[in-house]
Amino acid sequence: MTRVYVLNGPNLGRLGSRQVDVYGLTTYRDLVRLCQDTGAGLGLDVEVRQTDAEHEMLAWLHAAADEAAPVVLNPGAWSHYNYAVRDACAMLRAALVEVHISNIHAREEFRHHSVVSAVATGVIAGLGVDGYVLALRHVAARPDSPSQA
Repeated sequence: MTRVYVLNGPNLGRLGSRQVDVYGLTTYRDLVRLCQDTGAGLGLDVEVRQTDAEHEMLAWLHAAADEAAPVVLNPGAWSHYNYAVRDACAMLRAALVEVHISNIHAREEFRHHSVVSAVATGVIAGLGVDGYVLALRHVAARPDSPSQA
């Protein structure tokens, strides 16, 4: 079974209570369950993590690179300025799907650009938590995914 990391950056642990007009009412616990259930149905072993600490995210990305594991990443605000996270993403040896719950292009100007996008396999933005489901489906369907072997 293919291990896939779903990694979430700062403030995403506050889903369901943070700016519900932007991020919706789905709680972080609901998101974890959604990703794990979706992954199980696709033959993926999904590990969902969230951190507000940059060093922890970097360690997780390094571990995924070492394992050649696919990553679904919502870098949160780090996507707009964090070159350390971008550089760690560039080390990944499997698919990287960048996910944003909100449409970052329809929000404040500073959110319109992601430094991570240039090293991502693909980017999904503005589809709510369904973006995670689509990202996991993409990972499972890739010809280089061990679940396809």
